[in-house]
Amino acid sequence: MAEKKIQSIRGMNDLLPNESATWQQIEKIVKGVLNSYGYNEIRTPIVEDTALFKRAVGEVTDIVEKEMYTFNDRNDESITLRPEITAGCVRAGIEHGLFYNQEQRLWYLGPAFRYEKPQKGRYRQFHQFGVEVFGLEGPNIDAELILLTARFWKALGIEAHTTLELNSIGSVEARANYRNALVSFLEQHKDKLDEDCLRRMYTNPLRVLDSKNPVIQELLNQAPKLFDYLDEESKLHFDGLCQLLDSAGVKYNINQRLVRGLDYYNRTVFEWVTNSLGAQGTVCGGGRYDGLVSQLGGQPTPAVGFAMGVERLVLLVQAVNPSLNRDSSIDIYMISSGDEKTIAAAQKMAEVLRDGLPDKRIVTNYGSSNFKKQFAKADKLGAKIAVIIGENEIANQSVTIKKLQTGEQVEVAEKEIVKTCSAIL
Repeated sequence: MAEKKIQSIRGMNDLLPNESATWQQIEKIVKGVLNSYGYNEIRTPIVEDTALFKRAVGEVTDIVEKEMYTFNDRNDESITLRPEITAGCVRAGIEHGLFYNQEQRLWYLGPAFRYEKPQKGRYRQFHQFGVEVFGLEGPNIDAELILLTARFWKALGIEAHTTLELNSIGSVEARANYRNALVSFLEQHKDKLDEDCLRRMYTNPLRVLDSKNPVIQELLNQAPKLFDYLDEESKLHFDGLCQLLDSAGVKYNINQRLVRGLDYYNRTVFEWVTNSLGAQGTVCGGGRYDGLVSQLGGQPTPAVGFAMGVERLVLLVQAVNPSLNRDSSIDIYMISSGDEKTIAAAQKMAEVLRDGLPDKRIVTNYGSSNFKKQFAKADKLGAKIAVIIGENEIANQSVTIKKLQTGEQVEVAEKEIVKTCSAIL
């Protein structure tokens, strides 16, 4: 009996070669923007001490209660596949002394894990692009991060399909006062709350504000307003941010129901949303979290950042700007007559081309001596030109270069191969 096929774990998807080309192009553009702002990459482990996320994210959040991949290792210590990357970034900064009297502008890209119901653009293993800035407390850096993300959308050709939503959730004290008022209001309308809101009412009541239930949203029109409870410093900070965005010409909507599901946020929160993937979806979200570094054992350090799911971003680019997809065709295909001598010569010339044209994609044929089959492979790969090496070329210390779209070909000296291919491409 044949062995049962082993398949990927539900919610953990393969990224196939025809898809990875698009990912590479998007990542290249995003990394280019980050480099232009002077941000530096940080890479942290995908596995952390479970206590890190309980302390950073909050024990009464859905992430910690329901979604984390947590298990005991062989030392019987509880470890967790990271459900988000900010906490690990802060842990690394504290551990390696990155925050003491320093500013840090960091970015990261990597997988994270949450046990959620898989759906399009949201998987149990997903990839997160994020930026974290430490040591700066004014609204200017908040504005810079929003300007930076706006530049992402422009570079990716999706700016017309993204909208910025903005809010302030104030200080910890202001939010606690508002929380009490909100809970009192919700208690008076328990009969109208759905199961999800009833569960969150005491553990994380601010999350009720972003309920997708239209009945709840209608009820919230009568609820106390978070803006009415903001402390004066948070109001000044938010006003300063709005003025900076106005000056830069960045359009935004103030959404007083915009909150964060994680406990460590304060003051500025923002999201870029889109309607181009069906129901409104979040492309990118972030804000301030000035208390997290001290919460994890470091010195008090102002901080602000954002994160976005690469899967959702790829879906949006594919939906509204499919022309961005990277051309995955081959630039040069090396064809030889098939004997060992000519194959070796073709391989040597391919290395010469890679030295001289490092940004071009070059494939050398192996295994087939039939010229017709080799040209068929070159066509299948979408190669632009073929470099042909046979016995005559070896004898003449030359190569034949053929434009595959027109059939035009020319024989040139070996030392002219890079110059000629470069001119054609």
